[in-house]
Amino acid sequence: MGRKKPLGKLDHIGIAVRSIAEARKFFEEVLGASADFEVEDEAAGWRLLALDLNGLSLELLEPLGDNSFLHKFLAKRGEGLHHLTFDVPDIRAQLPELKAAGVRVVDEREFSPASYEAFISPRSAHGILIQLGSGYPTLNSAPQWQARRRPKS
Repeated sequence: MGRKKPLGKLDHIGIAVRSIAEARKFFEEVLGASADFEVEDEAAGWRLLALDLNGLSLELLEPLGDNSFLHKFLAKRGEGLHHLTFDVPDIRAQLPELKAAGVRVVDEREFSPASYEAFISPRSAHGILIQLGSGYPTLNSAPQWQARRRPKS
């Protein structure tokens, strides 16, 4: 597949945790991260806290509800890296090339004409779930999250 330029730019790193309240202590007190915004989606089964670590966005993901997919993830793999998310503005145009190269692309979803996401299966990415997307709500850098952001001190 010989890609000449990067597929996209890293937007955030998702980290699965059992408790955001517990995990945030480490990221804030030890690493110096600051809370950026919080959101939960009961239907999807997750709560998240986005943290800013000197311009790097970290997303702590906690299971919400008994049927959350994160319970299975945590039971199998424990706390840690859940996914990497890349900002790929032309994601729809990139997917056929990835699929033709044998990359397993799963869970494609359109949120709006300006927002699309898809995942590269960990089976194709050496054990790492990779989220590719454009726009809100996929990208933590999307301006729509601004209303939820906490003022910087």
